[in-house]
Amino acid sequence: MSLRRLITAHTDDGEAYVAIDAEITNLKTGASGSIVRHVWNTRETPAGIRIGAFDDPGAEPHITPPPSNGSRFAVIDFPPGNTGVMHRTESLDYVIVLYGEIDMDIDESTVHMKAGDVMVQRGTNHAWCNRGDAIARVAFVLIDAQPLGIGNPRTTH
Repeated sequence: MSLRRLITAHTDDGEAYVAIDAEITNLKTGASGSIVRHVWNTRETPAGIRIGAFDDPGAEPHITPPPSNGSRFAVIDFPPGNTGVMHRTESLDYVIVLYGEIDMDIDESTVHMKAGDVMVQRGTNHAWCNRGDAIARVAFVLIDAQPLGIGNPRTTH
């Protein structure tokens, strides 16, 4: 299933326009069969949104954690039967289930989410598992956070 990405910008004269309007073709397939679409990332906070030309971070390879002092926006399709891998990032994550249903396993429990559910995840150890019979599409915005000083957070992938 495709996903259209629109990125706005300003001309040198300050007029707003849509600079990118295209299907996301920069895909990464996870070991469990998930399909990751890297939408955008920032490398600083506050984010730079200067007038004129810009580099497209959506064209960069996807790495799970956000850049230091930055953010990462990705949309992931989890196929039926997807079994995730336990991991955590040193980030504050906004999670939005766009369609389908997904389970988030955490250390000693599981939470079930369905389309329209939202979560704020605060650096917890977790795995995303689709135990249903349809694709689950989930949007993730990861924001760099202060280290917890526990466990072994993911720094790549």
